[in-house]
Amino acid sequence: MTRALILIDIQEGMDSPLWGARNNPNAEANAACLLAAFRASGAALVHIQHHSARPNSPLHPDNGGTRIKTEVAPLDNETVFSKHTNSAFIGTPLESHLKTLGVTGVIIAGLSTPQCISTSVRMAANLGFDTWLAHDACAAFATHADYSWSTGVAPMSAQAIHDNEVSILHGEFCQARSTDDILEALA
Repeated sequence: MTRALILIDIQEGMDSPLWGARNNPNAEANAACLLAAFRASGAALVHIQHHSARPNSPLHPDNGGTRIKTEVAPLDNETVFSKHTNSAFIGTPLESHLKTLGVTGVIIAGLSTPQCISTSVRMAANLGFDTWLAHDACAAFATHADYSWSTGVAPMSAQAIHDNEVSILHGEFCQARSTDDILEALA
């Protein structure tokens, strides 16, 4: 099986306080470990960069947050696709690019777990890719207080949201695996 690494939305704008409290401060470091392994092996890898259409988003091109974080910044010869939706596959050539390379399995990591990661994992599985989710190379943000206040629903912590989403995806759409487990499986 040929696997590709897909790093999604690990961008400076994700550090904005607008998103709220976050879990897993080691997500970027774990993603960097996966990236280093893929670079060393010469295996396929793709960076996905979100360019929001919402003018107030930290990921809107006019707001300075679209740059991919230094620890996982793409090299000049690495593929980078920009997206405008939650899925790395919609409106991008990602699927055709992977198929052209003969990729049959993907490893997905990035930000944030219940949005772009979940959507992309689901799409990858539905498109027929054997999908691994590097759960410790992802992170989530806590429920926004304005949602909890307006609905009466108790706020959820970033960790609870992350754990819930990973548990929903695992087994149905992917295998949720730790970075160490993935690196060992690839060795």
